[in-house]
Amino acid sequence: METALLISILAIVLLLVLSAFFSGSETALTAASRPRLHHLERRGNRRAGLVNRLIESKERMIGAILLGNNAVNIFASALATGALISLVGDAGVVYATLGMTILVVIFAEVLPKTYALRHADRWALAAAPAMRAVVVVLSPITAAVQVVVHGTMRLFGVDVAAGGLSMTPQEELRGAIDLHVRDGVMVKHERDMLESILDLEDVEVSEIMVHRKSMVMVEIDEAPSRIVDQVADGPYTRIPLWRGEVDNIVGVLHAKDLLRAVNEHEGDVDGLDIAAVAAEPWFIPETTTLVQQLQAFRRRRTHFALVVDEYGALMGMVTLEDILEEIVGDIADEHDVVFTGVRVNPDGSYTVRGTVTIRDLNREFEWDLPDEEAATIAGLVIHEAQQIPNVGQGFVFYGFKFEVLARQRNQLTSLRLTPPKADEEPAAQ
Repeated sequence: METALLISILAIVLLLVLSAFFSGSETALTAASRPRLHHLERRGNRRAGLVNRLIESKERMIGAILLGNNAVNIFASALATGALISLVGDAGVVYATLGMTILVVIFAEVLPKTYALRHADRWALAAAPAMRAVVVVLSPITAAVQVVVHGTMRLFGVDVAAGGLSMTPQEELRGAIDLHVRDGVMVKHERDMLESILDLEDVEVSEIMVHRKSMVMVEIDEAPSRIVDQVADGPYTRIPLWRGEVDNIVGVLHAKDLLRAVNEHEGDVDGLDIAAVAAEPWFIPETTTLVQQLQAFRRRRTHFALVVDEYGALMGMVTLEDILEEIVGDIADEHDVVFTGVRVNPDGSYTVRGTVTIRDLNREFEWDLPDEEAATIAGLVIHEAQQIPNVGQGFVFYGFKFEVLARQRNQLTSLRLTPPKADEEPAAQ
């Protein structure tokens, strides 16, 4: 009698250990870091490869774990019930139920899952070979269970083939970035850089280009000495050249090429053939995305392109530096004229130059102004107001108060923005 009782106790302990293993493995395999495991697999870690294969067939893995876990729990409860009935009679059923519930919850569920959550990668790597064997051995039973489950779901009109609300890889990355920012692991400028990289496929060059009104251009038919002076006095390396009318770009002059030509002519500037020194202009459509343009810059090994609309009219220009600034923020060198275009007022409002882009404002101040219909803050006001406002006019859009401070002809050059207070909800438009 005592020997049988001892064997039952040892068997129950062993079954509880197996239950803890199944419970912890389920938590670890579902909580393990996929990027880290993928990295380990690429470095030759075979166990990481096993974990990745298990996760890829998650339905089979979860089915095998649940089957094994329930089997050992039921068997342990049955052994405990039989042992206690032999000791105390029918009351042993109650004692076994209470005792096994406490033991299973504490030692086979909460304890292993808590540990697995804190050491998910380590547990997953350690358990991978055993879990792989369990999945293979129990695969016929789990397959049969899945057939019954799917059939039952179809009886109730549930389409098991239809996918649920799955997130794209980009959405998962954004969620991970937001999570790390909220947890204090990542600072704002790191988040901005990572989110800007994800935005490269959605942003068109027309949203970041330098508008043609702000471009520095030189007439190609001017005296070579005057062109040399303008290039030398300017802060830019590449200068578009026009002939006849400003929109007729016939070449792009690189300051380094010009310097080399001046050196070859031994200082005889008037003898330069500017057209021969200039490179052919490269025109791109305004709908080109930043990631497409970045790849095109790399292929062509050039850093300058002119942006045109669907009719071929010049819209502006874009450089490699413009795209990089979308990722890392403004890049200023010793020749740049630094001007942010935004001033914070004592009353909490902002004086903003009309040409400042909405994307820059949203990124700098963590606002959520829409940039689908307009690239600049002045363009947003004109789009929402459906008119070109006069100086002094005010509007309220998306919870922000806009006031026109200055206007030059049909262009809004300066505005005052007052963002909503922290306890105010931005109004939907």
